[in-house]
Amino acid sequence: MSSEILIVGAGAIGAFYASRLAQIASTRVSVICRSNYSAVKANGFKVSSPQYGDYTFTPSHTFANPAEARDSRVQWDYIVVSTKALPDVSDDSEILDGLVNDSTAIVLIQNGLGVEAPYARRFPKASICSAVTIASCAQPSHGHITHNRWTRINSGPYLPHLDTGNSQSTDDRVTAQNNAFIRMLKEGGIKDAEAYDHAKLQLVRWHKIAINASMNPSSVLAGGVSNYEMSNDSELALHLKGVMEEVLDVAPKILGKPLPKEFASPEAILRSTQKNTSGSKPSMALDWEQGKTMELEVILGNPIRIARERGFDLPRLQALYALLRMAQQTRQKAQSKSKI
Repeated sequence: MSSEILIVGAGAIGAFYASRLAQIASTRVSVICRSNYSAVKANGFKVSSPQYGDYTFTPSHTFANPAEARDSRVQWDYIVVSTKALPDVSDDSEILDGLVNDSTAIVLIQNGLGVEAPYARRFPKASICSAVTIASCAQPSHGHITHNRWTRINSGPYLPHLDTGNSQSTDDRVTAQNNAFIRMLKEGGIKDAEAYDHAKLQLVRWHKIAINASMNPSSVLAGGVSNYEMSNDSELALHLKGVMEEVLDVAPKILGKPLPKEFASPEAILRSTQKNTSGSKPSMALDWEQGKTMELEVILGNPIRIARERGFDLPRLQALYALLRMAQQTRQKAQSKSKI
């Protein structure tokens, strides 16, 4: 039996994983594009990868917007969302209205914490799978995807009731759909795709937050410096370590499970970063330099609010969040005035 998969946000990451899922003979993969629609509609995606070689991925359907996907009347088994999560700008769960049925699994490949909540509220009967990836991909031109390194992706069923209560009758279905998605990725050649349970996947998100919430805002406040420069500055390295330790101390208390031993410690993360001479900057710093809205809520705001609800404070994180939120609001007001 074939599977119908829809990719929402067919940028670099979404298109790369779509191209691997499309290698399965029984799987039909369609995409909703934005700025790259014309190029993809005409020529598909040209994928370049040191691991998989050069190949073309032609989607089963290429849609210019969600309305076209709804009009197609396709019943989607999986909808994979790989857009940037900006809840202070828009609720992207609205994009899926009319596309989700009771048997659809929504897979969220997005940065941050709390990204699942809007989808769970809007689609209470749908299965939601939460995924984290560290694949390095880019789209240097419309429809051209370069996969540079790494293919690691972990996905787990989103079952937040397990944080404080007991299992529910629908948990097995969500887990089965998550496991099936990972099997498809493996069949498509993603060898280091792995299924986690709810708690472990959320710990993965908290671990990634520890890195992103320390380095991203710190780079912006330090003037757009690279991860390498920050980790090799004695005072900034202490600051980064302190933020990571704060986050990783709270996460197990919230989820009721210890951090897995294989998760890198703050010291190990810093040692690795000190060797990265590529000059790469965190994504938040690039967004700030380009005048774009930063992912403040899912990287900083949501972790703070989730911790507060459980009786924990994150003072280092809160300071970074307060400063950058005010900086962003101030710049947006100035930009609005300049347009008058």
